[in-house]
Amino acid sequence: MKIVMYGSGAAGSVFASYLKRGGAEMILIDRYEEHMKAVREKGMTFTIHANDGTGYKDHVEQLEGWRTYTSSADCAAAEGTVDVIIFMTKATQLGLALQEAAPVIGEETVGVSLINGLGNDDEMLKVFPKDRTVIGSGVIGTHLLGPGSCMAEPAAGTMMNFGGIQRSELSDRVCQALYDYFQAGECNGAWRKDDIYKFIWNKIAVNCSCNTVCAVLRLKIMEIDADPYGRELFHQVIREVCQVATARGVPMDADEFIRTTFVDVVENTGDYYTSMGQDVFQNHRQTEIDVLNGKISEYGKQYGIPTPACDILTLVIRTIQNNYDKQYS
Repeated sequence: MKIVMYGSGAAGSVFASYLKRGGAEMILIDRYEEHMKAVREKGMTFTIHANDGTGYKDHVEQLEGWRTYTSSADCAAAEGTVDVIIFMTKATQLGLALQEAAPVIGEETVGVSLINGLGNDDEMLKVFPKDRTVIGSGVIGTHLLGPGSCMAEPAAGTMMNFGGIQRSELSDRVCQALYDYFQAGECNGAWRKDDIYKFIWNKIAVNCSCNTVCAVLRLKIMEIDADPYGRELFHQVIREVCQVATARGVPMDADEFIRTTFVDVVENTGDYYTSMGQDVFQNHRQTEIDVLNGKISEYGKQYGIPTPACDILTLVIRTIQNNYDKQYS
């Protein structure tokens, strides 16, 4: 089964590495030419930074045998169409990515979005029918350390949730393969056969709280949670997300989420600067705020649900990313 990872930055490289580690035939597509060249020629240096019960330690291995390209046209010229294409771009880039990926998409290609944020399913369905569309998201910290090198900071428990929007023979075959490869690669993946949207919204609650608050406060997850004001800010965002999710037909209990899922996130990924935090204070990139807290604010207005924390956080992040060149240093 030929599997393309389209978008092989931090998250794409990490999840492709887990799949490769599990025996998948992986092809990478990314415009970062130096990274693609390094992986093709020397392999991927894959570091797993995890808590073994006595503290955080690094496990490093070299994964070889990749095929890499900087465009779908080049990939199609060498590979033809593929069985599976996984999109791991930024959510704001997905529409353009789907257009650019056309040369490798055939009549039986299954499209998979593992991208954080809301609205990715709508974009995918513009290209793939429901019975050839799989969506999901992971709960894991990721870093691109340099060309040919990435790091995972996994949490205990399930690290990736995915499932077909509409089950079919093709989507089931792909989901089973992804499950097998993830498990063999020691990434605890879960094929959610009947209700993937519940798990998508769980990840949204984590990202809207951890990603955005960490980016604004410039602190790690555990540092914010250790402060009573920071913890209250986390919890306020979670309550807003849960109210909106429930209004959209995915019931979520905020108190239960805070007591269980969020405690696990803090315990297992607390020593981590979130991806939005890296975007804001390290890489000076456009963030995913519009498909996270910004989308919660938008939905809140539609349903008459007040979302003051998400409203303010969205305005703050938008202002920061519009003024990187003017910030005090």
